[in-house]
Amino acid sequence: MNQLKAGNKIKVMIITFAMVVGFSSIIAMPAHSHGGKTHDGEAFTAFQALQKATQLYDRLIASGKLPEEWETGLKTIKIGTRNSAEKREYVVEFERAKGTPISVYFFSNQDGEYSGSNFTGK
Repeated sequence: MNQLKAGNKIKVMIITFAMVVGFSSIIAMPAHSHGGKTHDGEAFTAFQALQKATQLYDRLIASGKLPEEWETGLKTIKIGTRNSAEKREYVVEFERAKGTPISVYFFSNQDGEYSGSNFTGK
């Protein structure tokens, strides 16, 4: 009788484990998206460009590639677009109160993919 109960416990544990793994993979699937594209055909927005640029900006500060003064001396954040015949890009500018260079720019294409960053905005 004890063997039967132990066998049932193992079966219950296996089923529970399979359910947890199965549910967690279903829930985690949306986290595997790339860029700013959406699956329902929505366009990449200026707000999404700001979110993406802010994450990159924070990573550069945390890694020491941008000094801490970029965070503590931040003056303004501007969002704009620049267009060419072939594409539109979102430009997010982080401007600090003082220092050289005064601004750092992040670019995302119209599909939400990071397309570069620099201190000139060009």
